[in-house]
Amino acid sequence: MSDISQGLESLGQITGQPAAVQQNEAPLREKKTDKFGRAYATGKRKNAIARAWVKPGKGKITVNGKESDAYFARPVLRMMINQPFRITDREGQFDVNVTVVGSGLSGQAGAVRNAISKALADYEPPLRPALKHAGFLTRDSRVVERKKYGRKKARRSFQFSKR
Repeated sequence: MSDISQGLESLGQITGQPAAVQQNEAPLREKKTDKFGRAYATGKRKNAIARAWVKPGKGKITVNGKESDAYFARPVLRMMINQPFRITDREGQFDVNVTVVGSGLSGQAGAVRNAISKALADYEPPLRPALKHAGFLTRDSRVVERKKYGRKKARRSFQFSKR
């Protein structure tokens, strides 16, 4: 038994790192930015696809060329897209430019939240655990079920009549 444990420790010495470091610690993530100092990410929800660029600024969020307040009129949707900043205590520190297509406003807001969260995690890797714990980095895979032939909708049948 001691031969096996010695063998594992020597394996760590061969690769140049201690065995404790190899087993316990996750690899460190690096900051990913483009030549303009922006982090880019794509978020998806239902049939909506959002592309977000995050850079340091005064907290201005632009969606498809409009202010976020004008694009997302409902307060619930505005709250959704601000959640990543609230969770990480970064409100008013980043400017965000988003282009979003497809689906409705609710799906678009979910896609924007996902894209902003991913871009924030790329810009500041230490924020990733908080965003991951809140569930903002996970793509919600639920989509509308397709309509089947012989049915009125996806599952609804035509009304049955005996005569």
